[in-house]
Amino acid sequence: MFQTVIRSHFDAAHFLRNYQGKCAHLHGHRWDVEIGVEGKQLDHTGMLVDFGELKKALYQVLDQLDHQLLNDIPEFAREKNPTAENLAAYLYREIKERLLLPEGLTLAGVKVYESPDAWALYKED
Repeated sequence: MFQTVIRSHFDAAHFLRNYQGKCAHLHGHRWDVEIGVEGKQLDHTGMLVDFGELKKALYQVLDQLDHQLLNDIPEFAREKNPTAENLAAYLYREIKERLLLPEGLTLAGVKVYESPDAWALYKED
């Protein structure tokens, strides 16, 4: 099995509703995001997937979040908290919708780093 991964980042603020602690207050992060595609077969060029295609899909989504208050994004505007876990799941769905993968390739997961040593991963079963 092969896996191709890219990483990028965006800057955004958030706060957590119904949470007792520092994160209940408005604060910001430089969110690092990794996405990976996996499959068993390489194409005729020896690639699983072109890094450029991954970057294009990822940047389309991250550009909408950069320098935003995540709580204002429709996904998080009501009750759902913009935690790293929920953000990873949201990004997975948004990227999967934009990423046109050849048969046999799957979006392996989305990893969201809230800090260099704290992250959440979302992947489908």
